[in-house]
Amino acid sequence: MTFLVGCGADSGWGFTLPAGNADVGETLFTSLDCNSCHVVAGNSAIRQPDSPQLSIPIGGSVARIKTYGELVTSVINPSHRLPRNLPQGAMTEDGQSAMRNYNEVLTVQQLIDLVAFLQAQYELEHFTPSIYPHYSHP
Repeated sequence: MTFLVGCGADSGWGFTLPAGNADVGETLFTSLDCNSCHVVAGNSAIRQPDSPQLSIPIGGSVARIKTYGELVTSVINPSHRLPRNLPQGAMTEDGQSAMRNYNEVLTVQQLIDLVAFLQAQYELEHFTPSIYPHYSHP
C-alpha cells in the first residue's frame, strides 16, 4: 500500500523560474508605470511621478527577504496576501488589491525579468544577537 502525504497539487515547493535580467526588469517596471504607485527604496534612478497615485514601498533593508515565489505571487495575484498597513486607495471596497492584473499583459519572460529586478531591491538587515552575561552558580 502506498500513501502520498504532504505534497499536494497546491504546493509551490520546488517552483523556480529561470534567471532573469534585472536591468530589463527595471525598464519594464517603469514602462508598465509601476512607479506610479510603488516607491523603490534607495533607487533614485526610478523617478516617482509628480502626482503619484499611491506610495507603496518596494525593497530596502528588511528583516526577512521575500522569497522568489512570494514576489512572483505578488505580481500575478496581488490580493493573495495584503499587508495590514496599506495606504488609503491601495484596496478596493471588497478588500482586494487595487493593483491592476497584469496576467494578460506580461509574457513569462517579462515576469521573470521583473521579479529579478524586484528581488535585487531588497537588502537583508544585519542581525545582532542579544548578548547575555556569563552566569555561574555560586
